[in-house]
Amino acid sequence: MNYVDRDTVLCISLAARPSNHGVRFHNWLYDKLGLNYLYKAVAPTDIAQAVAGIRGLGIRGAGVSMPYKQAVIPLVDELHPSAARIEAVNTIVNTDGRLVGYNTDYVAVADLLREHEVDPGLPVVVRGSGGMANAVVAAIADHGMTGTVVARNAATGQSLASRYGWSYSDAVPAGDLGLVVNVTPLGMAGADADVQSFSDAEIQRAQVVFDVVAFPVETPLIRAATRLGIPVITGGEVISRQAAAQFELYTGVRPTPEDVAAAEEYASA
Repeated sequence: MNYVDRDTVLCISLAARPSNHGVRFHNWLYDKLGLNYLYKAVAPTDIAQAVAGIRGLGIRGAGVSMPYKQAVIPLVDELHPSAARIEAVNTIVNTDGRLVGYNTDYVAVADLLREHEVDPGLPVVVRGSGGMANAVVAAIADHGMTGTVVARNAATGQSLASRYGWSYSDAVPAGDLGLVVNVTPLGMAGADADVQSFSDAEIQRAQVVFDVVAFPVETPLIRAATRLGIPVITGGEVISRQAAAQFELYTGVRPTPEDVAAAEEYASA
């Protein structure tokens, strides 16, 4: 077990509703690989002050979760192309006081679409239009797919859809849904924990169900799709892959797939 001393490098996560997943994932890998790092989850009361604290305290890196993925953009010094393209940041790296924003969500979603061999010819319905939805839609579009953004916020929904030549709607369209993706807090631990983001009837019109919510992994949507025999991609798969990419950005060390799997198993226990 690593012990904290004056040379310990601190990394944090910024989230409205912090979980222990990143804390357990990163600290397990630090210990396994003998790195003098420490990871701590934070719920900021003021996001601008929190980002200023990263710079002022010499914090090496920060994971950024909802609802801060777009709010931090004007607070960093530079956007990596992965974040600039989709206008959302999920990772901040501090190098000698210069803050660079990245997006490892995009990489994780793109990898999962390939690993699950999702047919690029399927139509897509994505529910949500926030920061994470930008990464998800970009990755799906780059997989060769097109579809509909469903969102209550017409302004952000239309903006996201038009950026990739998709359609916008305030309701799930009729017909074959192909791939359905939830990128809203529906089903997340908290006030919306019992809300199923797509109905059973809508799930039955899909060929693949993808829920980006990771806490819990077994959301109402994932449970319903499993019960109905529809293949699923879970938020747990997303978070482990994007966390591994963050880990490498912070430490310069690329963990093996076996170490990532073990860290994810520990984090999810």
